[in-house]
Amino acid sequence: MSFWEYLGNRHQQLLTDAYQHVSAVFQCMVIATVLGILIGVVTYRSGWAGSLAITSTATVLTIPSLAAIGLLIPLVGLGVAPTVITLTLYGLLPIVRNAIVGLRGVDPALVDAAKGIGMSRLARLCRVELPLAWPPILTGIRVSTQMLMGIAAIAAYASGPGLGNEIFRGIASLGSANALNQVLAGTLGIVVLALLFDAAYVLLGRLTIPRGIRV
Repeated sequence: MSFWEYLGNRHQQLLTDAYQHVSAVFQCMVIATVLGILIGVVTYRSGWAGSLAITSTATVLTIPSLAAIGLLIPLVGLGVAPTVITLTLYGLLPIVRNAIVGLRGVDPALVDAAKGIGMSRLARLCRVELPLAWPPILTGIRVSTQMLMGIAAIAAYASGPGLGNEIFRGIASLGSANALNQVLAGTLGIVVLALLFDAAYVLLGRLTIPRGIRV
């Protein structure tokens, strides 16, 4: 059976796996983005706190993703739970680092001007600092998403959702007629989804970043 014939015969299952893959990555990215920005906001004013936040989230990336999922299985079981926890933790570093760098890079004169017209600290953060820090934060989100698209495939090891199941089924049946087709379909599906995510972020950047800041 050719690759295109395989896609035609299995398109329903592949679409279901692709939807689950996108859903898992998207939901984990929402959680990681909220947590990452909060950590950045809390720590960016302090040198040691910012370094601690970056170092702590960077340490997570030194743990192989397969090992991380394996360690979580005895604690939370199989399926969605280890997938969500692993993806969220792995997605934090680029967002935390870029949030801290972006917030520290805001021109102090602009913050002082906002303070001078009577803005509260929260108002300065929400209306001046975060909007100006948004471009690097969005870059961090893009990097995290691309990284998680690949890591999410490993979640199939713990019966997690997504296209990784297709890849693992192919690896488990190496030598069979459709083994290569399964691995190729899962891999190409992840690549296509990653490109679509990135295109969506480019559009989001054009909609949310003022032209003057982009330039």
